[in-house]
Formats: sequence, structure tokens, C-alpha cells
Amino acid sequence: MALFALKEHQLDALMEISNIGVGHAATAFSQLLGTRVDIRVPDVAITDISEVPDKLGGADKPVVLMFLKMLGDAEGDLVVIFPKESADKMVAMLLKQDVSEIDIFTEMAQSALREVGNILASAYLSALGSILNLSLIPSTPNVAYDMLGAAIDTALMDIGRSGDKALMIETEMFIKDEELKGSFFLMPDPASIDVLLSILGQDN
Repeated sequence: MALFALKEHQLDALMEISNIGVGHAATAFSQLLGTRVDIRVPDVAITDISEVPDKLGGADKPVVLMFLKMLGDAEGDLVVIFPKESADKMVAMLLKQDVSEIDIFTEMAQSALREVGNILASAYLSALGSILNLSLIPSTPNVAYDMLGAAIDTALMDIGRSGDKALMIETEMFIKDEELKGSFFLMPDPASIDVLLSILGQDN
């Protein structure tokens, strides 16, 4: 089954899994930061990767992008995108610094961002794997900072895809009264889409 052909009840099933996944991520973030973290998923939708810049504020919007591989019993690619201002705030919280002191290009900041990518991807895949009884493992994230349009092109080139559809999982985080936004994209390999939906009992 092609990803773009998913029916409404199939997206509902993936929405439920996504909410469980970000709940796991909120717990992990809370433990890392030592403060309450609330994360919610306002929307899950199928989108064309070429339309992502328009959906997220335009091709010239500065973003931090992390891309990973989904490995194990189902395979695919994951891309996590944060507006630069949200990424700066997260790094400042993780490093316990003022946001004005953050230089996103330092190794310490890059390491903090990889930790964020690991937490989000691991939590989501853990929830998905637990429900479907599959072993799903994220690779180590690669981090890039660029304008959104160029970042998307770079990510697709690096993961060997072009013009693909993706499952877009919007995320909103609330930490210490700060609202942080991000988007999480899951691009399963075609064979893995059938595997996931068949196990869910959502393949008809």
C-alpha cells in the first residue's frame, strides 16, 4: 500500500500511536531537564515532501533539521525539523544557559540537538514497536542548520529519496511556560508500510 493511499481510520491509528510516542518523549525530556514537559500532537497527515517548506513557514525560514534511519523489523527514514528559535531555546534549557548565549554551531550545541533527536525518535519508535510487537531502532541523528528549502533538499539527497510522501507528525512542546514547535516526518519504505498496517489490522 502506498503511503498516500492511507484511509482516515488508518491515520487515526497512527495518530493514536503518535500520541503515545510523544508521551514517552515528554517523560524522557522531563527527566533530562528536571522539569515538567508537556508534548502534544495536534495533527497527523500525509504530505508531499516538496510541500513541506510552504507548510512550515516558507523556504527561507531558518531551521535545524535532524535525519535518522528507522532500522529493525520495519525500515524507513525519519526527519525532525525545528524552527531555529525553538532549537535555540531547547539547547539553552539542556545546557542551562541563557538563549542569547547559544551558538548552534558549537559541538556542545550539536550534541544537545542530537540528544533531542534521539529522545524523539526513540520514544516514537518504542511506542510503535511496543504496540506492533516489532523491534524498531533509530540510527544516530545527523544535524543540519540551513534555510528550510535547502535543508529539505539536503536531507532527501542524503537519504536517497526524491519527491516522496511522508507521514507528518506535528509536535508542540511546553517547557517552563515556553512553547516550542517542531515537526516529525516518518517515511517508511513501501514494504514496511504494508507490514505496519497489516499488524495493526488496518490493511483493508
